[in-house]
Amino acid sequence: MGRSPIISIVYIVVGVVIANGQGYLAHLTTIQQIASGILSVVLWPLLLLGVNLHITF
Repeated sequence: MGRSPIISIVYIVVGVVIANGQGYLAHLTTIQQIASGILSVVLWPLLLLGVNLHITF
């Protein structure tokens, strides 16, 4: 059996909620902010550990 699509959807929804709570999804106006937002949704467990995923140059 493969992974259930429900698990993937729940993972993304939890990621969006946590990333929004951490401020990663506010003011997505530049490519850097959008990339940080996408990374924070996908890598949300790292946010819970205190890792900063804001992309800066």
